[in-house]
Amino acid sequence: MVSASGETVPDCERVIPMKRRLPIKAKPSLLLETAFLVVMLATAGWNLNALGADVAPPPAVAAQSASTGDASSAFSGALREIAAAGKLPDLRWPDFSDYRIHVTNFYDSVGYAPAWLNNNEPTQQAQAVIDVLKEADSKGLNAEDYDASRWADRMARLRQSPSSEDRARFDAALTVCVMRYVSDLHIGRVNPQHFKFNLSVSAKKYDLPSFLRDKLIHGADIRVELDQVEPPFAGYKRTQQALQRYIELSRQDDGEQLPVLGKPVEPGSPYDGTPRLTRLLRLLGDLPDNATSQSSNTYAGPLVDAVKHFQARHGLGPDGRLGAQTLKQLNTPLSFRVEQLRLTLERWRWIPFQFSQPPIVVNIPEFRLRAYSKDGTIGLRMNVIVGKAYRHQTPVFEREMKYVVFRPYWNVPPSIQRSEIVRAIRKDRDYIAKKGFEVVTSQGSVVTSGTINDDILQQLSAGKLLVRQKPGPTNALGLVKLMFPNEYNVYLHSTPSPQLFSQSRRDFSHGCIRVEKPAELAAWVLRDKPDWSVERVRAAMETGKDNVQVNLTNPVPVLILYGTAIVYEDNQVHFFDDIYGYDSELEKVLARGYPYPG
Repeated sequence: MVSASGETVPDCERVIPMKRRLPIKAKPSLLLETAFLVVMLATAGWNLNALGADVAPPPAVAAQSASTGDASSAFSGALREIAAAGKLPDLRWPDFSDYRIHVTNFYDSVGYAPAWLNNNEPTQQAQAVIDVLKEADSKGLNAEDYDASRWADRMARLRQSPSSEDRARFDAALTVCVMRYVSDLHIGRVNPQHFKFNLSVSAKKYDLPSFLRDKLIHGADIRVELDQVEPPFAGYKRTQQALQRYIELSRQDDGEQLPVLGKPVEPGSPYDGTPRLTRLLRLLGDLPDNATSQSSNTYAGPLVDAVKHFQARHGLGPDGRLGAQTLKQLNTPLSFRVEQLRLTLERWRWIPFQFSQPPIVVNIPEFRLRAYSKDGTIGLRMNVIVGKAYRHQTPVFEREMKYVVFRPYWNVPPSIQRSEIVRAIRKDRDYIAKKGFEVVTSQGSVVTSGTINDDILQQLSAGKLLVRQKPGPTNALGLVKLMFPNEYNVYLHSTPSPQLFSQSRRDFSHGCIRVEKPAELAAWVLRDKPDWSVERVRAAMETGKDNVQVNLTNPVPVLILYGTAIVYEDNQVHFFDDIYGYDSELEKVLARGYPYPG
């Protein structure tokens, strides 16, 4: 047979017009047999239409199938709209535009099907993720950022015949919240470069859609998977434990303020704040539980030792006197200490997780340097002097130390030359000679080390000539500098003024970092060169040739960081002043909520 289009149609596919037939009264037994055959074929999964049978599905089955298809289509459509908009009003922070691409890619990969729902019930993995999100405070995050208080109502709505839109909003909300949580816990909430810190988190970023698919959607142990995104450092874990401890202490403390007197309270003197001081220091652990208390208003005995311990933990000289700074620290609410620990945990997440060699780390507010060994322990530690809080802050950044210079010249930075050296020369034309400086060209040729005439002064003012200080004991860099080339002209070096290390607050420099034990540090970074012992290093510093450069066999990573709460290896918590105001800046940014600067 030929169709209307001219194609030959096989006989088995011909449409034969049927004449109107009279109804035939079938026997009851025949009807039962036919029904039984239809049921059996359907149960076997056979396609009756493929066998040539003209059988329509029962009306109820057809309606259910259409309803399911419509619901699935409505769910997918609602998800697409949410992902495309980058906003979901249900969320504590509705704008997730910074995660929109991640959310879109995640749902694209699963055809916009539910990721966290099985019919109207959260999957086992969804429930486990929600439980973790509710505990985000324990990680130094804010559980409400991940809708901690909203999940109960959402799950209740799922049990009340939810619409496709309700289900889509639940699924999308959990996807956004867990993406935020994973990223926040892994690399921090705010990009450190927002604060002009030269630390990069880009290399650590996860492919979030893949992480959710591979680790969480079908994960066997959600809590373990999420715990593994955290920084691997022992110091981070100690800080997290200290946070839990201080959260509990802040709940227990009555917050009473100690009286501040016009002059320091000396040991052995009467002091009306003694009962409160005793309670506080016992709560914090500075005063042992078994220490006997003195009379109710006398500041003496074990209480003085407890104050010294407290002072040492808070960056103060441990003299045992209740002066203004000590009382200020004692009267600081424990809730403030909790926040310091949270902000420090945020900064831990900005640090690279892997290093080519064990690093040297300087913590600016602590005025402390640590050099790490290959086993992760601290091999060397010392006090440092950092940049002044006003105008000369030491920058936060990371670089690799590549060489050491013994008896170096100090090449005066252009900013210091303009603001200080030129001004001093105008007042005294012999300033250069008196301070051991010399004027040089940009190629290093010496122009003069004597009296400065008008022509040279003009060229110095214009930056056409430069100033450097000759090597020697009075050189501003001391007798050695350790170089990790950077755009800030900041490095580690010794100093001709070692007495400054006795100060409890040590922000005295123009930005460079002066080290307390320069010979030991130089020998440490040169330890791959066995002939460079501490004795040889000292000889090179004191009697060696000027401006001798020694390259490191293996460059050493150097991290200049900023943390006001540090937990030492003995689990003692140390707090320091926010000397540059960076804690305050970070706190303000975090208070604004999502989307955070990325």
